[in-house]
Amino acid sequence: MITALISRKGGVGKTTTAVNLSAALADQGLRVLLVDLDSQASASLSLGVDRADLAPSSADVLLGGLPAAQAVRETAIPGLHLITASVDLIRAESELAVFRGKETRLRGALADVAREYDFVFLDCPSSLSLLPVNAITAANAFIVPVVPQFLAVTGLKNLIAAAERTAWDHGTRVRPLGLLLTMVDYRIKSTRRTVDELRTEHGSLIFAIEIRINTRLAEAPAAGQTIFQYDRHAKGAEAYRLLAGEFLLRGR
Repeated sequence: MITALISRKGGVGKTTTAVNLSAALADQGLRVLLVDLDSQASASLSLGVDRADLAPSSADVLLGGLPAAQAVRETAIPGLHLITASVDLIRAESELAVFRGKETRLRGALADVAREYDFVFLDCPSSLSLLPVNAITAANAFIVPVVPQFLAVTGLKNLIAAAERTAWDHGTRVRPLGLLLTMVDYRIKSTRRTVDELRTEHGSLIFAIEIRINTRLAEAPAAGQTIFQYDRHAKGAEAYRLLAGEFLLRGR
């Protein structure tokens, strides 16, 4: 199954989820591929890749026609492989425009390599520009990380509908696997009310597991490590272990 992580807003824990959910599943003995599609390469850096070593990247696959298999690299996590991103993805909007089928280029590129994995995750930039559109048309499902704050939760229904419509318009089907509450901080008085409102409005579409604010989780990317490498006993690590279990149930 190919799962895209999408959001119109930055700073919602999307890359943290892509990296640590991938690692949690690999820790269970599953074969996982993480594809970094964000020009900031945050997922790649979080897995210990130096900026000087990002090439070949997803930019070479999408823009240069490099076979995806040649861009795949191992990580320090057994069973977790990575296609890095690079700053060259900044050119994607303009350069993809010259290709016929520009919205489905990633789907074609991943068709063969995806068969070698139990799960493929696509970490997208925060928008619904051409790169996330490519991810949506390549994916079977998508997850939307949501911070339970007023400005972060508006427009969720529109985002879900836009993603489903985008896939349909390009001859594919994609389903919302769930909305994931991230960076949940119950020390903020309004958080409980916002969480309750989200669960009332979206029901079972909201993951039962919540990813709460956790210092160790925030520190891990700077060390180029997943939370399981950095501190596998942290509350953030336990949250992503539990999320992996719920993900497997939802993905059946």
